[in-house]
Amino acid sequence: MGHQYQAVQWNKNKIVYDLYMVAAVAVFFGVFMFIGLQTHPSGHTADPVVLAIRALGVTSFAMLTVVLAIGPLARLSPRFRPFLYNRRHLGVMTFVVAAAHFGLALLWYHGGGPLNPLVSMFVSNPLYDSIPGFPFEVLGFAAFLILMLMAVTSHDFWLNNLSAPVWKALHMLVYPAYALLVMHIVLGALMTEKSIVYPIVTAAAFIGVSALHLYTGMREWSADSGMKALKAKGWIDVCAPDDIPDKRAVIAPLPKGDRVAVFRYDGKVSAVTNACRHQNGPLGEGRVIDGCITCPWHGWQYRPDDGVSPPPFTEKISTYNVKIESGRVMVDPKPNPPGTRAEPVVIASEGAPA
Repeated sequence: MGHQYQAVQWNKNKIVYDLYMVAAVAVFFGVFMFIGLQTHPSGHTADPVVLAIRALGVTSFAMLTVVLAIGPLARLSPRFRPFLYNRRHLGVMTFVVAAAHFGLALLWYHGGGPLNPLVSMFVSNPLYDSIPGFPFEVLGFAAFLILMLMAVTSHDFWLNNLSAPVWKALHMLVYPAYALLVMHIVLGALMTEKSIVYPIVTAAAFIGVSALHLYTGMREWSADSGMKALKAKGWIDVCAPDDIPDKRAVIAPLPKGDRVAVFRYDGKVSAVTNACRHQNGPLGEGRVIDGCITCPWHGWQYRPDDGVSPPPFTEKISTYNVKIESGRVMVDPKPNPPGTRAEPVVIASEGAPA
């Protein structure tokens, strides 16, 4: 936000989260190595370096799966919304683990020859026309490059200079990266893996993430389709006042794909754009704290009546005119200029006229 405010920085909450995250990664890696190094009944013992490469790969895949699951889970239940606050840190940590996997694999499998290891990775296997022998390492490298690009541009400096829409579009590449990573696993480790555990876990992760996004997408599409427009006067019929949870919002679609967040607080109703100025975060999934709409992603705040951040900050978002007619909350689809006060509508008490 303004006034030299940095929304994404290390504070006590994030430091504690990062410590828990590092500990969880270390425990997962340690347990994987411990189990993998146990002597097989046939007398075979796994190579520690190869096992470490696989452990790092499995860890990074599990972390990326969690990153992609946080968004839809937060839309399904408010209990998961606090995880949005730390999702960016988890994404950067995922890249760090993936970088360790990539670096160790590159040196172990391609570091002993006369060619540059990176060149060797591309030329050592030319079987691009064969599914069983496909050079799966190239797919993993492509996914790694995307994760590196996202990690490098994760700081607010890039968000401010690229603009929120461009930055968000760039970070949507995480989905192609995940698809490439799944293909990397299927055409690589699963081709030689005899245990059924790896295929089951990989399929469950991919299907689970896909199902979560499809379900939440269909749910939002169904909700959008159920919204009725009062065409005679051009206002949008959103819902009844009681359908809006106290100090929270109902998100409604607008023409041209925009969305409005309609908040109920202190016996009043106000409407603002659903997009936060910071990262286009969904303000309608946040709540009113200390009289201000608080974005669930990184805590940016705006007053519900005029869309202005509390002093000393100066950010502004668009507001919408609201009225209650025949027991329904109606929103004018035309936004007011950012920072314009839109008079909140007082919800009439039971039995009183609206």
